[in-house]
Amino acid sequence: QLRVVESGGASVQSGGSLRLSCTTSGFNLDYYAVGWFRQAPGKEREGVSYIPTAVDKAIYADSVKGRFTISRDRIENRAYLQMNNLKPEDTAIYYCAAEGALTWDGDSVPTSADFSIWGQGTQVTVVS
Repeated sequence: QLRVVESGGASVQSGGSLRLSCTTSGFNLDYYAVGWFRQAPGKEREGVSYIPTAVDKAIYADSVKGRFTISRDRIENRAYLQMNNLKPEDTAIYYCAAEGALTWDGDSVPTSADFSIWGQGTQVTVVS
């Protein structure tokens, strides 16, 4: 079974930092594209960041550019989302997603429909 599990969510003060982790099982993340998404209460799920399979060229939503960094650890078979200078509007459930068959040439984060492997999410709360 192909699974991803997110961890690292917490409640932090505005301006603080968190690092979310995406741990995989059942597949080698080296061969999969990774996306981070978030969903705030009453809002649609939105793409936060994306990193393709073959090259480490990341894409970010405008709302997080300069503050968030996506990365993958090819030895540990994990992905990360480093979040700095957090704002109250970053409060959401954050999801890691992976897809093995994704070819993406766009400048924006792919949609959630482009990913088939999803975790249960981890809550991030930023208080002012």
